[in-house]
Amino acid sequence: MLPLPAAEVLLDTEFLPAPLAEQLLTELTTGIAWRQEPIKLFGKQVLQPRLTAWYGAAGAQYSYSGLTWQPLPWTPALQRLRGQVEAACHTSFNSVLLNLYRDGQDSMGWHADNEPELGAAPVIASVSLGATRRFRLRPRDPQRPPHEPLTLELASGSLLVMRGPTQQHWLHAVPKTARPVGSRLNLTFRRIITA
Repeated sequence: MLPLPAAEVLLDTEFLPAPLAEQLLTELTTGIAWRQEPIKLFGKQVLQPRLTAWYGAAGAQYSYSGLTWQPLPWTPALQRLRGQVEAACHTSFNSVLLNLYRDGQDSMGWHADNEPELGAAPVIASVSLGATRRFRLRPRDPQRPPHEPLTLELASGSLLVMRGPTQQHWLHAVPKTARPVGSRLNLTFRRIITA
């Protein structure tokens, strides 16, 4: 457990062995139906600075930043990885958001995974494959309680789990970087609450 107040964040830096992480990176980079969608950002429409895909159970619709995603069916590789993540988290997931950061200019801005279809205290399990990238956490309200932002270096094969009150009290981001960096694939497993 990482030392963050009003949060439950766990990091397993050795969740996947290096050969399996490399195999998954190759298989998923080429075998996923990637899209680059326009999103609303400060009232303007811009292309997401990364490639994305949404897979999961039928009916696991997900909406964020003005986009609504209908899930594509699970691939065998995603099914296998989901089983490993579920066993590690003792939680069941019915969907996964994939983000492909092609280089250091691809990024994810500050946000919380707090959409209504995720519920009040969602479990978000994030698997990183490929290049190491910085993952930043900062309090939603920097005045209460007083604490510092946290920067993690998420290496290939790592599993980061955010659960409990984390999304209510913290924002997270993958910032751009000017340093040369290879591609990184991130999979965030979620449970969509369906009617």
